[in-house]
Amino acid sequence: MRAITTTMYGGPEVLEAVEIQRPTLRPDEILVRVHASSVTEGDRRLRAADFPGLSAVFGRLMLGLKRPRHAIGGSTFAGRVVQVGRDVTRFAVGDDVFGGAMHGAYAEYLAVPANSSVAKAPDGLTYGEAATLSYGGVTALVFLRDMARVQPGERVLIVGASGGVGRMAVQLAKHFGAHVTGVCGEDAELVRALGADEIIDYRSEDFTRRAERWDVILDTIEGNHFRAYRSALTPTGRYLSLYVTLGLLGQSALTRLRGGPRALTGVALGNPRLLDEVRALAQQGALRAVIAHRFPLAKTAEAHAFLETSHPHGSIVIDVVDVSAPSREVSAQPELQREVA
Repeated sequence: MRAITTTMYGGPEVLEAVEIQRPTLRPDEILVRVHASSVTEGDRRLRAADFPGLSAVFGRLMLGLKRPRHAIGGSTFAGRVVQVGRDVTRFAVGDDVFGGAMHGAYAEYLAVPANSSVAKAPDGLTYGEAATLSYGGVTALVFLRDMARVQPGERVLIVGASGGVGRMAVQLAKHFGAHVTGVCGEDAELVRALGADEIIDYRSEDFTRRAERWDVILDTIEGNHFRAYRSALTPTGRYLSLYVTLGLLGQSALTRLRGGPRALTGVALGNPRLLDEVRALAQQGALRAVIAHRFPLAKTAEAHAFLETSHPHGSIVIDVVDVSAPSREVSAQPELQREVA
């Protein structure tokens, strides 16, 4: 099968197109014929070993000290199940699925545990659209619903509203009934189209200098900005950062004890339940994908370079299967069958 591999950490140039063996299936796994993947900020960090904050140590230990432990990158995917392990009951050959994985999605075939972060793909979406949902959709859902517990009528401010997580967060906050303010730059119209009630252009205005206050501030920008943003929170406001730092962990513990505005952080890990919920939200129209650019699998290195050197106005999709091929709505003959016991 075709795949994009790397044997070292570095820039986009370390990504190489090769021919390798198709994955061997375990009893609890499904084999997915990958139709689309995407290039996320997380993929860039994994490729370059650019791990922020506390994750710098843990990232190297988990993924490889001197070189990547897993050669094939790619963490989001959408495709069709072509084989199921003998212990699998959740999926069947021919099911269209989407999800997330730590590695392996930049390839024509991907083997993943059936009980991992994978679900049936939302109806009515292309493979490319479905592939972009798991990364930002799961993170935004965990942070806004489970951690911040956003309530109808609350005021939510999203810093980095045009980014991969930010775009999903704007849509979800609006779906939860909040008044949404997006902080972004040149993508104001896009963020407004996704549901933001108000836009603040960070290039010309500091939102902390406004008299108004927000119940929730979701900060998607690297670093700990709790002290800088605290004055913009209501007395019971919640500041949430996607980046875990020692300082923020300490502030989280302290604010929990003393009351007042809270500092919160954490890691959003996908699972079948969360992916099913993202699927349902997409089918309701509460979440939609925004695709900025598409690259074929052979040009994945160019896609990574594009992410680093440009300002994509949406997600970058990797078309593992030529987009001129039949869409996922067209039935196809399964390439492989259920593994026999």
